[in-house]
Amino acid sequence: MASELCKTISVARLEKHKNLFLNYKNLHHFPLELLKDEGLQHLERLYMKRNSLTTLPENLAQKLPNLVELYLHSNNIVVVPEAIGSLVKLQCLDLSDNALEIVCPEIGRLRALRHLRLANNQLQSLPADLGRSRELQYVYVDNNTDLKGLPSYLYNKVIGCSGCGARVQVSEAKLLSFSSGQLTVFLPAEVKAIGMEGDRILPLQELAMRSLHRACHRPLRDLNCLSPISLPRSLLELLLCPLGHCHRCSEPMFTIVYPKLFPLRETPMAGLHQGRTTVSFVAYCCSAQCLQTFDLLS
Repeated sequence: MASELCKTISVARLEKHKNLFLNYKNLHHFPLELLKDEGLQHLERLYMKRNSLTTLPENLAQKLPNLVELYLHSNNIVVVPEAIGSLVKLQCLDLSDNALEIVCPEIGRLRALRHLRLANNQLQSLPADLGRSRELQYVYVDNNTDLKGLPSYLYNKVIGCSGCGARVQVSEAKLLSFSSGQLTVFLPAEVKAIGMEGDRILPLQELAMRSLHRACHRPLRDLNCLSPISLPRSLLELLLCPLGHCHRCSEPMFTIVYPKLFPLRETPMAGLHQGRTTVSFVAYCCSAQCLQTFDLLS
């Protein structure tokens, strides 16, 4: 089987195939042959359904830079690496029927992505910025029984979310949750604090991080006048990758969010999933003012 697999990939490399079918190959690891030398620079569609993969390589985008479609249905993938956000041409990603508990925020950077399939996993939340791309049309998260909230950016997309929120959530000390009426949504683990409508000022750390973020993202000619920034590693990583961006004004958020729930029954999608889901859309705002003025349908 190994020699047959290597031969298949070698032929695809030599003949510059655009499609490669590796379904039902009993793969436990991503084939090293695919990542050898320059990889498969011409490959556009990779099919790896019904295997036993548990993760993806960090250099996937470097070795397969022209991927347009990636099919990983029915594997055992637990973690998707941050590097997947560098597959700039990716239009279709199928991670259905895996073992995902979280989706890395970098998936939100896939501006060419049109179809995203995450059904039948173990997701509790989705990245706050997922859905900001105008290209994204379809997102399927059916049968993620612990998933109670969808980012509000998805409200005008075609969403498959039947069977979501079906399981009774068990509160854990390490999880932050936000309640509105009878609805309770567990927030992503990266969230450090929840802001309230009556807050008058942001925490000092949040204000400092936003100021540093603005300074670091000025045009390069302005960076020369900045002294080197010395921060703990955890804060530097946070500075480079915010929790998300405010759904009202697009301000980056680092340590605190102001969530607002919109039940599915209050959106145009109510008729599509009536009685089959308890999921709600969640807006993440950067301040009490944005929280008060944000309207999902405006």
